[in-house]
Parts: sequence; C-alpha cells; structure tokens
Amino acid sequence: MKYPVREGITKAQRSAVHLEMRDGYTPDDPEFARWRAGHRYHNDPANLPDWWGSWHDLVRETTARGVVMRRARIVSEPLTEYIRYEHDMTFANVAAGELVRWLPRRRAADIPLPGTDLWMFDGEAVLFTYFSGVGEVVDREWRTEPEVVQLVSAAFELAWQRATPHEEYEPVK
Repeated sequence: MKYPVREGITKAQRSAVHLEMRDGYTPDDPEFARWRAGHRYHNDPANLPDWWGSWHDLVRETTARGVVMRRARIVSEPLTEYIRYEHDMTFANVAAGELVRWLPRRRAADIPLPGTDLWMFDGEAVLFTYFSGVGEVVDREWRTEPEVVQLVSAAFELAWQRATPHEEYEPVK
C-alpha cells in the first residue's frame, strides 16, 4: 500500500499510537514555509489546507469506531522552528480526535527508546519510519516480533505517562 500509516489506522481496532522523536521533518514542506512566512490558522480547523481534510476525516472515523489515537512528541527545548510550527498546528490533531502530549527530551533521557519514529497499532504491529538527516522519509518497515512490540509499547507508555497534555504544554522557545 502506498500509505502504510493509513493502512495501519484503517485496520486498527483498539489503538493507534505515534511516537515522534525528531526536532525537524520535511524541511521543504510548503505549509511549513507558509508558517515561517507568518501564516497562521488561528486554531480554526475550517481554515486548514485541503490535504488536512483527509487526515481529519480518517482520525474522526477511526476514533468514532472506538480506536484511541495517541501521539507523543519527544522534543528538545528550546524548541526548533519546525517543532514550534508543529505545536502551533496541533490544535487540528486534537480537534480531529487525537490525544497529543509533549515530553521534553531531558525528561526522556532514561527511557529506553527505539531508534526512530514509529506507529504502533493494537499493540501488535509496529511501523518504523526511517528519515534522512534533514527529515525526509527514506523508508518504512513493519515489525511484529513480540520483543520489538514490547520494547515499543513500554517506551511509549513511559513517555506518555511523563508527557504533558497538549492543552497544558508551554513550549520553551
């Protein structure tokens, strides 16, 4: 499938968790460029770009069938410009039904973490995403071995417990 994250979310029955650990992604993203130029959506999902609608719909449909979607972001402080952009846009994730938390890297230093960002579905399958140094996706890999799933599950749950809900997180700039 061309969009393995969407495939995993579509098949999920109980949970979809996303662990993000980079300080920057897709530096050539046109929406990031617009944000850097001063454009803001002002917490209004109705003003989001067209591509956002398909993600919003997918999250709404998924959470409506009882799947809990959680996203934990482990970030360096002060935040990079890209993570400030993500923070500014996270209102849309929350409006769609995702639960989002932020964990300063300093508070994650003693958590045994996987080496890259990932999605885990129903506590059974992990989709690792591999990035270039500048944050472009270069590959993805599905893993289902019990020891891999256990590592990811334990790491995510510990990060989630320590993290601050989006609504309460005050970014250090």
